[in-house]
Amino acid sequence: MKPSPRENSVPSTSTPRARRPAAQSVLLYLGAVALAAGGAVISIASGSTGDATKPEASPIYGVTIPKAYRQWQLIAPATEAAPLDELRAVLGNDKAVGAYGKGTLPFPDGTVLVKLAWKQVPSPEFESATIPGPATTVQVMVKDSKRYADTGGWGFGRFIDGRPADLAQHQTCFACHAARVKDRDYVFTRRAP
Repeated sequence: MKPSPRENSVPSTSTPRARRPAAQSVLLYLGAVALAAGGAVISIASGSTGDATKPEASPIYGVTIPKAYRQWQLIAPATEAAPLDELRAVLGNDKAVGAYGKGTLPFPDGTVLVKLAWKQVPSPEFESATIPGPATTVQVMVKDSKRYADTGGWGFGRFIDGRPADLAQHQTCFACHAARVKDRDYVFTRRAP
């Protein structure tokens, strides 16, 4: 008679409690595989092939909010009077910072500017100070002279709560910039000293 594997093995000093994490790991692995397979089936059935974590793009231009833009350098702060009553900060990627530093116009392709805006509210600690209140928008300009040839080389994105604003708002971007700052390569922001 052949001995069972248990009889043939070295006696274990571990308790069932010590073996439980391995069993849980196997169950977690199987659960993850089942979830992944189920997600693939749902994705195929819905016709979705996109990445759920991929940011949404603006209408007309296809601009998205850049990753890690909050680590970019500050180009300039600004305030916007009524009716918007906003505090704003414009950040730029390395190409933007380099162009501002050298006074380069037009801006080179690859320049990206991001404007963050908040409602301005009085400081509760210091009556004469204004501080950022609720966020209103994140606005993005991307320079690509070939892709955006019809709009001065710039693509625009306006985002509210991380989602692109509607088509009507995006239809006003270039006209506003062209009417006021065409001679500055369509950019309002001047670098803070």
